Amino acid sequence: MSRDPFSSEPQRGDPLDQNLTVDRSGTSFREVAAFAGEAELSRPSETRLRGETTVPLRARHQRDRARRLRESELETLSEIGKFRVVDAADLSEYGYAGNVRRMHRDLRHLERQGLIAVKKIWSERHGTSHLLVLTRKAKRLVLQSGRLPRGQVIYHGLVKPREAKHDAALYKLYQREKARIESAGGRPLGVALDYELMRDLYRELARLGVAADARKAREVVAEKHGLVVINDKVQIPDLRLEYETADHERRRLDLELATRNYRPRSMAEKVKAGFSIYAPREDASKLRRILEETELTARILSL
Repeated sequence: MSRDPFSSEPQRGDPLDQNLTVDRSGTSFREVAAFAGEAELSRPSETRLRGETTVPLRARHQRDRARRLRESELETLSEIGKFRVVDAADLSEYGYAGNVRRMHRDLRHLERQGLIAVKKIWSERHGTSHLLVLTRKAKRLVLQSGRLPRGQVIYHGLVKPREAKHDAALYKLYQREKARIESAGGRPLGVALDYELMRDLYRELARLGVAADARKAREVVAEKHGLVVINDKVQIPDLRLEYETADHERRRLDLELATRNYRPRSMAEKVKAGFSIYAPREDASKLRRILEETELTARILSL
């Protein structure tokens, strides 16, 4: 569900459920009725790692705090931060190998430390989901922990609750591709969400100035970032995964999570852009029919 910043075409509505509500009551993992804090109204927030010659007092404090956490808890914070929001069910399956009891132990401890918030989202189509996000304090801790590759962006809070379920599914999509890469002898290096890709594109276009030819500017900037322009729009994936192959070659993979609400034109643009397309299992057959009708050949993977 890429958020296209270079199109005059109106953005489509909620890609998941039209009857989606957000429960803003309470905050407790044990009660699992949490929608705490004002983070859902915050702007996208990201911070890159930067090398420092000295260690500030705050950094030392954060590292001391990190040392008091279990390895599994630090890994959980890092994973949530990279994807902004992660479904607790998916975290249990992939991050804890199905050990729900161990995951609950870690999440309760992290919540007591004020490092995570649990957002309860309900939709008619999917029922209740429990989504995990970092707090601002947790983001600072992860950035100072030294666990992340240089340049990896970390997020906190929830920006658009109506898109939260879709965005949370990107973690599961990543895990599918991660398993495929590792089975071939490679290893994942980092991920970038569409927020970050759009931000970088906006910045470069702004530097070119309003006098620059708009179409030519889009093409130049898109090519620099390994993207393409189709129908006068820069095509931005939901998730970009950078990885190293078994032969130590650095590559990237652009992934799109499509849903039943995708228009045929939008689907065609994503296919032409060369994105690897996933879809919820219940939507995959409809999207394959759309491709057949547009006479495009692409593989749609079920999530």
